[in-house]
Amino acid sequence: MAFGGAALAAGLMMASGAMAQNAPEIAGKIEWGVWVDDDGCMHWWADGGVEGYMLDRVNPKTGKPVCLKRNTCLVQNTDTLFATDSSKLTAYGRRYLTDFFQNAGAFGYAIYGHTDSRASDEYNMGLSQRRAASVANVARSVGAMVDREIGYGERQPRATNATAAGMQQNRRVEVVCYKW
Repeated sequence: MAFGGAALAAGLMMASGAMAQNAPEIAGKIEWGVWVDDDGCMHWWADGGVEGYMLDRVNPKTGKPVCLKRNTCLVQNTDTLFATDSSKLTAYGRRYLTDFFQNAGAFGYAIYGHTDSRASDEYNMGLSQRRAASVANVARSVGAMVDREIGYGERQPRATNATAAGMQQNRRVEVVCYKW
């Protein structure tokens, strides 16, 4: 129980007892973990198959939620990672990302893919999702934990899509690092 086991163990025992009283015919394993919301704050969750529950993870000394330090630790133009209109990493892109994930020093990552507006919205959503998945697969291949991988297509531009320079800025993969 890597995240402060005493409180979780007590909560799981209470949840396990409650589930046993409410549904004695169901026996099995309780699944549990930590969920990180969009603000970086952690929540314990448990599910025994009947009804799950979730609690904020709170620092017992301060009473405040335990939240992670999240920062965008990589913004990489996809022109350097992928061939045009492809989600297959180039040899350089794979080496670059492998080195990045081996040395970033984070315990978890969120990966977001973006495109310019040259194709349809539907196409761009798919391409950006496939590119985010390719980057996430490299992270997982070196043992990194990927919390989420999302493709935003052209929906979150950094610059105008009216110029070649702006479109180049919009074709990117962003990696957010979770650190304590």
